[in-house]
Amino acid sequence: MCGIGGIFHAEIHKPVDPQLLVNMAAIQYHRGPDGFGYQVMEQRGVGFCHARLSIIDLNEQRARQPFVSSDNNLLLAHNGEFYDYKRLRTELTLDGARFNTKSDSELVLHLYPRLGLLGTLKHLRGEFAFALYDKANDRLQLVRDRFGVKPLYWTEVNNTLVFGSELKVLFAHPEVPRRFSQSGLYHQLMQTIVPGTTAFEGVHQVKPGYVVTIERRHGRLQITEQKYWDMDFPLASERTADKDERYYIDGVRDGLMQAVQLRLEADVPVACYLSGGIDSCSILGLSSASQQSAVKAFTIGFDDSDYDETPIAREMARATGADQDVMLLKADHLYDNFVETLWHTERTIYNTLGVAKLLMSRHVNQAGYKVVVTGEGSDELFAGYPAFRRDMFLHGMDTLPAVERQVWEQMLAESNRLFKGAMLADEAVTDAALNNTVGFTPSCLQPWLASAKHVPGLLQREIRTALADYQPGAAIAATFDVDMLQGRHPLDKAQYVWIKTMLEGQILTWGGDRVDMANSMEARPPFLDHHLAEFATQVPPNLRIKGRTEKYVLREAMKGVLPKALYEREKFAFMAPPAHTDPKKWSAMQVLVREYLNDRAIQEAGLLDAQGVRELLAYHESPQATAAEQVQQDAVINHLLGVQILHQHFVATDVPHKAAAQAQALGWQCH
Repeated sequence: MCGIGGIFHAEIHKPVDPQLLVNMAAIQYHRGPDGFGYQVMEQRGVGFCHARLSIIDLNEQRARQPFVSSDNNLLLAHNGEFYDYKRLRTELTLDGARFNTKSDSELVLHLYPRLGLLGTLKHLRGEFAFALYDKANDRLQLVRDRFGVKPLYWTEVNNTLVFGSELKVLFAHPEVPRRFSQSGLYHQLMQTIVPGTTAFEGVHQVKPGYVVTIERRHGRLQITEQKYWDMDFPLASERTADKDERYYIDGVRDGLMQAVQLRLEADVPVACYLSGGIDSCSILGLSSASQQSAVKAFTIGFDDSDYDETPIAREMARATGADQDVMLLKADHLYDNFVETLWHTERTIYNTLGVAKLLMSRHVNQAGYKVVVTGEGSDELFAGYPAFRRDMFLHGMDTLPAVERQVWEQMLAESNRLFKGAMLADEAVTDAALNNTVGFTPSCLQPWLASAKHVPGLLQREIRTALADYQPGAAIAATFDVDMLQGRHPLDKAQYVWIKTMLEGQILTWGGDRVDMANSMEARPPFLDHHLAEFATQVPPNLRIKGRTEKYVLREAMKGVLPKALYEREKFAFMAPPAHTDPKKWSAMQVLVREYLNDRAIQEAGLLDAQGVRELLAYHESPQATAAEQVQQDAVINHLLGVQILHQHFVATDVPHKAAAQAQALGWQCH
């Protein structure tokens, strides 16, 4: 895993400044501290840069990117991993290809001339984001993996396309504006961003499973996007009962086993993240069975027994003979590191789990590891979250009497009481646009739609007026591919919406890549292997949630590696304790509130309404606030802090100067 960046001018003969490319690499040094590279194609108006984290092919000179093809036609900068690369490299060698490195990245340079980009992507398995310039066709293409594990941003400014692995890479370019968009600000305060967008004006994301193509046309840039993969659930009418339960259990077992084994391939040691859920425990169990030596397992512990999963994680470590390392976090640790975390997430966060993950990745790095396998994606594939169970009971069990459905919903709410107001709305919320697009308002979006009611009163007056008629649910719904929703089972729809919003927008960003790569840590999620995902779409809804048991098919598939207590345990969403649950944590949060949410700081940033902020803070501490309201408002306060901190990091700070200073401090200079 690495960091990439680049520049593509509409004027083909306009030169690209090499030192600017180096600065863009330097500001993402944390993504690739093992070396840097840049390439400028003379008289082509294009240049790429790369900050390298060496995982495959540790020879720095040989594997330094960006790569140029042997015929000088292709320029490539790649972030991520392609699995099964040894087999592909062998097949290409037999077909006459000659490789200059042992890097998996070089596959693209040999597949693309033979198959074109879409043909190439069919063979690429893993987590990746890459830029490919084809000189013969004068075409730049930006590609992101199927689920969006790896980030990739772009913007067009003054007839120039600028791209990079992080927002700060784009902001290192002195011509790129650094200001919040009004709708982006709105979505930062309600947690759920519109897919493909960011908080900042004119800055876009390459969507998961998409290619963005940039071509020169009559002195201008022509930008188009094309989807190459999606989570395609079968039509409800196509689901048949011709296969028994064993078929799906064996298919999940075989698919996950292969995905894990592929992700253990590296030229450096590989460890595991281990919580108390069946997801990471399954990964550890399979990793331990696949390796000759004991697996190193890293666990986050909290000093709050309601949220701490250490006891079950210890039981799993003992059962597999893993070498476990537990990092216990105290309440005030999290807000003490909140500001630094926002520099890396580049978006607001509702829960300090992102901070905990950043501290864990630092701990793992200091222990001498660069690569971990993780459990992200399991809940998305096999319907593990409480919101999925709620939607299944309300919309996917037509034969169940209404009274019985209500009993199930009550049971669900009680068993997930800690997440009321966060992962489950305190009261049902409906959105007309989502109802029209999806058929119902997915429960996963309801907590954030509920928190949206606070947003207008928190916005600066002119912004509030401009957004008076803004409908956040409609903006989100408009990005969904209706063809992927029509005719599907309600549980399939609920999972699809989560994958397009929550998975990519938070779990894989502030809970994944951004806080792992903040400390040069490559995280590999086997559950998000697209071969496994495609099989998972075929699993009948009643085998994903069977009665009271969520992720039933996965539990059965992994039964042989899970301790009995874990196999029988109900899903418990992994999150950090909210601030109001602990006096020390609340006190640490208040330090940030006083610094970033005082009247003067709010006025200087010009984004929020000081009176609205004061009223929210006062209500949060009042006796009238219910427990669920406090959980929800904890999240809103985190977002308010986040907006102010992001303004300080990226608007009030001279980012181009910071990037240049970083390059100078590292000794990274063009030559």
